[in-house]
Amino acid sequence: MPRKIVARRSAIHGNGVFAVAPIAKGERVVEYKGRRRTHEDVDAGESGDIDSGHTFLFTLNDEYVIDANFEGNTARWINHSCAPNCEAVLDEDDGDDRTRDRVFIEAIRDIKPGEELSYNYGITLAEKHTAELKKIWECRCGSRKCTGTMLQPKTPAKAKKKPAKAAKGKSAKKAKKAKVAKKR
Repeated sequence: MPRKIVARRSAIHGNGVFAVAPIAKGERVVEYKGRRRTHEDVDAGESGDIDSGHTFLFTLNDEYVIDANFEGNTARWINHSCAPNCEAVLDEDDGDDRTRDRVFIEAIRDIKPGEELSYNYGITLAEKHTAELKKIWECRCGSRKCTGTMLQPKTPAKAKKKPAKAAKGKSAKKAKKAKVAKKR
């Protein structure tokens, strides 16, 4: 299968991931890979720091986080956007081993060659969203819908409930929107 994405410098922030071939709406673009670590191990370590505004951590489930600082792939370079063209989808394994759960990045609209891939990180922090934290987690996506921060509101705006998007060949229960891990 021909490669459809490549990592390179981004106008949004640092590195980014760009389409080098057309990507169709609903297409699974890349798996977010990295070492499975417990939340406790990540909280005790140096992989993600609330004060840096930079993370390669993805909440996989209640037990584990994917830490792309270790064994990560190109997916770790996909930037946040308030008007994304992709979303992160959680694929839960049928067995009891939660380390086998996976996160995939899927296109939510057609993407043309040259476009940068992005998704909403969905970062939630237990701490109060101070002006300092909002500055640290500043969004630089440049979209007209930009909120100015990657942090999600503490109380989500009321919206119509939509059924979960099912991954191809999986039940709706298996496909859930995944979120970036930041609980510190």
